[in-house]
Amino acid sequence: MQRILVPLIFGLAGVAVLVGLGTWQVQRLEWKRGILNDIEARIAADPVTLPADPDPEADRYLPVRVTGRIGDQDPLRVLVSQKQVGAGYRLISALDTDQGRVLLDRGFIRVADAIPPAPGGPVTVTGNLHWPDDRNSSTPENDVAGNTWFARDVAQMAGVLNTRPLLVVVRSVSPADKGVTPLPVDSSGIPNDHLEYAITWYSLALIWAAMTGYFLWRNRRPKAEG
Repeated sequence: MQRILVPLIFGLAGVAVLVGLGTWQVQRLEWKRGILNDIEARIAADPVTLPADPDPEADRYLPVRVTGRIGDQDPLRVLVSQKQVGAGYRLISALDTDQGRVLLDRGFIRVADAIPPAPGGPVTVTGNLHWPDDRNSSTPENDVAGNTWFARDVAQMAGVLNTRPLLVVVRSVSPADKGVTPLPVDSSGIPNDHLEYAITWYSLALIWAAMTGYFLWRNRRPKAEG
């Protein structure tokens, strides 16, 4: 009896733990979906004027409308890739406004394309404040001298373009910034892998239960055959 009871308890405990982990991931999935819905609603809200002293946490994704002139300096080129388009650059320019000089993420051009001139005169930008976290352990250091950037480091870019450490990501600009396709802020870059994790834990629970059942069946076979 003991040789059956101990593996049974061990098997049931393992299944319970794995099912519990899967259920926790389902709960985390709903929690993350709520956060992403809140972010999307915040991104799409009516734009406001640029705050005097925005906070990187409280004002992340804040929609703003600002008028200014795009600076004459060559834009910084951030290497990115677009689905069905391929490699290209985000163009980061300086924008001179009544609230000071800020960074402007104008949007995307292909790698092979020449950098188009910015609109002359005043422009009105509708976009979102952002403090992006583009860097991970495999991201190369930015090649400042060669003007090839691999991450939008707001502080570093602000130092190069002599702006406030503040980035506005364009949703639309008037008059149009011809030749540049806006890459507006959205929640697609925020990972939400909890469904995959839940499926993994539930699958392991099923495998654990099957292995336990097979082990118990093997242990009972000699008695059944005797």
